[in-house]
Amino acid sequence: MTQLHGYSDPVNHAFAFAAKHHDRQVRKGTKLPYLTHPANVAVILTRYDRDQKTVVAGILHDVVEDCVRDGYTREMLEQRIGDKFGEHVLETVLAVTHRRLNDDGEELSSDERKIDYLERLVSANESARWVCAADKVHNANSILSDLRRTSDPGSVWSRFSVGKGGTIRWYRQVLDRLRELGFNEPIVDELADAVIDLEGYA
Repeated sequence: MTQLHGYSDPVNHAFAFAAKHHDRQVRKGTKLPYLTHPANVAVILTRYDRDQKTVVAGILHDVVEDCVRDGYTREMLEQRIGDKFGEHVLETVLAVTHRRLNDDGEELSSDERKIDYLERLVSANESARWVCAADKVHNANSILSDLRRTSDPGSVWSRFSVGKGGTIRWYRQVLDRLRELGFNEPIVDELADAVIDLEGYA
């Protein structure tokens, strides 16, 4: 396992790749460049001393899901990630990517995509579970930070198609699934704290 100590060319390469594909994208309800999210996921993973491939996958985790545009198909993005960063990184990214189609090519509803995501965590590698947890830690804490700063909580919850109840329930479902799978790393405690704080707004 290659730990990160100082400069890392693969991590720098991953940031350049993510910056290119997330260009012009912003975080929901904000003017923040979308790249701030994968950057924070990378920081969280590094804080827990994760290996280089896991950090790279964390940086790239939303590319396939969010960047099918500008002439790039999902297949093309998968091919590029596999070629540039290796099969382990690609496998990790795909494990935490919400799928639009199931194995039979049938379109999934929003609820079905969430169920599919949770089901695929069962067979996901350890890196994917780390990326999943770090992703949710950052997103949940970003919501909490915005809620604490605003006098209009409804403006925060309105960013999400499933509203307040559905959003809070989703973070609880991910937390519970990770625990069910025996993923009891310290990051799960951090996620649990964020989920409990979110549930305080229910």
